[in-house]
Amino acid sequence: MADISTKTVHEIFQTMDYGSSSTNTLTAQSWLEKHSRTLGFFVDGKFSSPADRQTQDVTDSKAALVCSTVCAKDEDVGSAVSSAARGFKTWRELSCYQRAKVLLKLVSVLQRHSQCLSELCELSQSSTSPTVLIRLAQYYASWAQLRDTLMPEWTPHGVVVVSDDCSVYFLMLKVLPALSMGNAVIVVPGKTTTLPALLLAQLFMEAGIPAGVLNVVTGSEASLAAKLAQNPQVNYLTYCGCKQTGEAVAKAVAGWGVPMSFSLSQSSVCPFIIFDSADLDSAVDGVIELAFKKKRDFQWVLCVQESVLDSVVARLKLRMAGMKCVSLVTETDRNLIDVVVQEAQQQGATLIQSSPPPSTGGLYPPTVLCGLAPSCESVISPPPGPVLPLISFRSSAEGVTLGNHSPHGQAASIWTEDLTLALESAKSLCLGSVWVNCHSVMDPALPICGRRESGNCTDGGREGLYQFLRPSLSPSLPRSSPSSINYAAFGSVASKFMIPEGFDPSSVPRFYPQLVSGQLRKADSGCSRSVLAPGGAVLAHCPDGGRKDVRNAVEAAAKVQPGWMKKSPATRSQSIYSLADSLDKRRRDMAVSIQTQTGISFEEAEKEVELSISRLSDWAARCDKEQGGTPFPPQSGSALSTPEALGVLGVILPSSKPLLSLVSLLGAAVAMGNAVVMVPSEKYPLPALEFIQVCYNFLNKTKQLN
Repeated sequence: MADISTKTVHEIFQTMDYGSSSTNTLTAQSWLEKHSRTLGFFVDGKFSSPADRQTQDVTDSKAALVCSTVCAKDEDVGSAVSSAARGFKTWRELSCYQRAKVLLKLVSVLQRHSQCLSELCELSQSSTSPTVLIRLAQYYASWAQLRDTLMPEWTPHGVVVVSDDCSVYFLMLKVLPALSMGNAVIVVPGKTTTLPALLLAQLFMEAGIPAGVLNVVTGSEASLAAKLAQNPQVNYLTYCGCKQTGEAVAKAVAGWGVPMSFSLSQSSVCPFIIFDSADLDSAVDGVIELAFKKKRDFQWVLCVQESVLDSVVARLKLRMAGMKCVSLVTETDRNLIDVVVQEAQQQGATLIQSSPPPSTGGLYPPTVLCGLAPSCESVISPPPGPVLPLISFRSSAEGVTLGNHSPHGQAASIWTEDLTLALESAKSLCLGSVWVNCHSVMDPALPICGRRESGNCTDGGREGLYQFLRPSLSPSLPRSSPSSINYAAFGSVASKFMIPEGFDPSSVPRFYPQLVSGQLRKADSGCSRSVLAPGGAVLAHCPDGGRKDVRNAVEAAAKVQPGWMKKSPATRSQSIYSLADSLDKRRRDMAVSIQTQTGISFEEAEKEVELSISRLSDWAARCDKEQGGTPFPPQSGSALSTPEALGVLGVILPSSKPLLSLVSLLGAAVAMGNAVVMVPSEKYPLPALEFIQVCYNFLNKTKQLN
């Protein structure tokens, strides 16, 4: 490449040649040398590197060794949790102002060490600017100041485990709100976030955070996060990364009684939709900026309306001509890209490439795969690197359908100059975030949430703070150990209830059915289980549901939920009010059921029924009160946040307050437009079984009115 410093401005604009980029990492190298290029854990406010530990290498984009990190053992997990528990006691005793003061000081510390942090991010292939982290610290310092003022009825969980394998930005988007709300944090970083996470822990100490409040433990991400969560002193686990690791963490932690949340953004596939009413030049500029970066937060699929397809392709060819090859995160990605491109060509795809790909190495040219079908593997699961699948659609409605085609639901970027089309499309896309005529607008004030396989939690904004809080009046959940379950035989073997010969049929306890799709049904297996009184007497028999019953219930809920969500808040409110009225008419029967099942006094049972009716009415009143808001974006433009239903919720009811817990969870879910599959308490199912009859009568009455 010619020396750009010898060219005139006119020549530079004629060739659009790249200037030389700075690859100086002296500051980061000096920091690594201070630690002998072997980094241990950051626990209790200091680095520690125990002997006799396995290590794992950290490499750069050229597979060159940067340093090695220590892998934690069980005793290291225990010491990290103990340190965090001690740190939490100190941190929560500080006032909101004192915690905010620490985070504000962190801002100036980050500014002083921004060069080292930037270089470490470059070495570990984590594309995060220190400027973005400074903005995060400023934003959450203000929330630390205002927690008791704006959230007086909430309290921190305690010890929170944050596991992340995306980027430093997404890591700190969980760490900083957790700290600002008064929690202690144990970070389990991924390969690309290990070095920046260890430096940031050191910078937090320089800012004045008490020892033990922030700890970093390195090792195998999934197994280490699971071991930490299984410790009884850990109160919450949140993970951000790919779906495969998230599933491994969830399976390992299931049954231990630890609340969990997941942001599976790394494996999310997002649509980039260009309608025929778009400014095509701006849209293509957005594609070039977004799709061919070395490190992308999401995978993208380009969707173009057929009437402008040729124009978009022509602009892509013009813009991509002469573009340099992009460095791959790992050289092993090259083999995967070659396989995907060859398979796409065999399926009829045509290529747009800036240059022929090198025969070997960790570089690949920007590539667009044109003419693909939505069912192609490269569309469903795009490869890593600068490869962009392109599919076309005929109408605007079909474009929205393609946008919802993926099982993921993280984000979308839509391009149109038609305001009505933009608003209707944004509302119709079942995604967490929709950017109009822009992309990747990230700011801590803007909530980010996933739908479907992209996760179950919200990060950023006020909404993202609640995952690190619990109601002050709600006690901490008791910890449990997972029971042994043979999932292969679950629901397939059970003993049928048999009436002995000569037994008086009139003395047989009542059999309660289950409610699926508005109908009273027996279990598919035909099996039942006994409902016992506190003294051991058989009160009734209920269905012993299995895998097929669960599948039928989920299918029924998934079928009806979209229609229920589309009903107006006023309609949902009226339905819940009517359900509360139906429960009120059977208040005595419900009270008797609670008394018989749990053994409490009739007066206490009546109070629970009364409170349950009131709770249903509360949720009916809230249906049209959740209005969303207009958060301030970090740049010019406007942002709109609207509450949406999650979809189908699975709820396992507790044994305490069996009726009140049922209506509290049911009312909250259906008021917001969700459908629910509920499993009654195994110990006290009778109140839920009686409530089924209330629901069945209510549904029949509604059908008759219609």
